[in-house]
Amino acid sequence: MSMLDGFKTTVLETPIHELDPRVKMFMLASVTAMAIMFNKVVPLLVISLAQVPLVLLARVSREWSRSMRGGMIFALMIFGMNLVSRAAYAGWTVDAEMVRVSVAMALRFVALLTTFSLFFLTTSPDKLSLALESMRIPYEYCFAFTTAIRFIPIIAFEAQAIADAQRSRGLELDRGNLIERLKKYVPILTPLIVSAIRRSMELAEAMESRAFGASKRRTNLYTLELKPRDYVAAAALAAALCISVLVRGVV
Repeated sequence: MSMLDGFKTTVLETPIHELDPRVKMFMLASVTAMAIMFNKVVPLLVISLAQVPLVLLARVSREWSRSMRGGMIFALMIFGMNLVSRAAYAGWTVDAEMVRVSVAMALRFVALLTTFSLFFLTTSPDKLSLALESMRIPYEYCFAFTTAIRFIPIIAFEAQAIADAQRSRGLELDRGNLIERLKKYVPILTPLIVSAIRRSMELAEAMESRAFGASKRRTNLYTLELKPRDYVAAAALAAALCISVLVRGVV
């Protein structure tokens, strides 16, 4: 569950937090495109490491490190599944190229996890909703998306609390083979699903009591306005994306 720490918004006054959410959405799209563009170790390693200064500048290194610790399990799974599938296709022989490609796939996941964590850690759901609305996306869809983002850390916290409660009752989640461990998570998933349904019903009742959707004309407390630093950041991202396209044509 520690990987979901990357979805908890932090309220800080840093250059990254103060960037316009539309610029950060462009950053998210640019890094995602660059990560998908390359399938070699060195470029993907550069993309991953290039984001570390941004994490430090945003002062979210602690939350990011927790997210990465949880994500490393999935990175190892991606590495293992890629290596096994390629080895099976080649008659159960492993060479350096298979290992290289498998490492590259794991690094791609790390790069994407870093950029998504940085985005959600530094972007409040309210401003994200405003950014989506400015892109002519209907408010109902914006509200549904941002509400889901808000619930992710809450559900992760509840899952951890339920797991701790089940451990106190003698449930051993860390023992047994993969199938046995999956079966042991049923006592956690059942109350978690019930809790999620109850929360959704409470939210629906609260929205109905406040006449959600009754008026087509909405007002917002905040307004988005691009500042000089936003243009500089967008230009830097566009330059990095163009350089990546040129490098992709060479390597």
